[in-house]
Amino acid sequence: KEVFKLNSKLVQPSYSAKKGEITREWYIVDAEGQTLGRLASKVAKILQGKHKPIYTPHIDTGDFVIIINAEKINVTGDKANTKVYRNHSGYPGGLKEISYKRLLEKQPEQIIKYAIKGMMPKTILGKQMLKKLKVYAGPNHPHQAQKPKEIDLEKI
Repeated sequence: KEVFKLNSKLVQPSYSAKKGEITREWYIVDAEGQTLGRLASKVAKILQGKHKPIYTPHIDTGDFVIIINAEKINVTGDKANTKVYRNHSGYPGGLKEISYKRLLEKQPEQIIKYAIKGMMPKTILGKQMLKKLKVYAGPNHPHQAQKPKEIDLEKI
């Protein structure tokens, strides 16, 4: 490592991760009994790579995350009855709404994806990071070959 002398003080240059230096891990998270927002914020950190010492804001240094048992996620308060997901087509009358309960019945994976997407950067890099997220409603997933490690979100 190089050290520079600036005004009679030793200064170490800023570190920036290179693409060749990044190693990606596969982690598995069980959503059963977890609170939606707390799970989403911790998973977003892992996807961005903020848990690594080589984190660089303008480079994707994050890891892959597999979330299982999405159908068994918890929400606090009265959100199960009052939360509504909305999207708009951009055309007049194009507002579509679906309640939390209905979405939990139809596509429980989408609830977790929406929560994590809201916590990611709203840039091209954020979209790229979101592609490393895999969510499944039940306990089975097709990523056994990647040998995912179970991660304790309490430590992150």
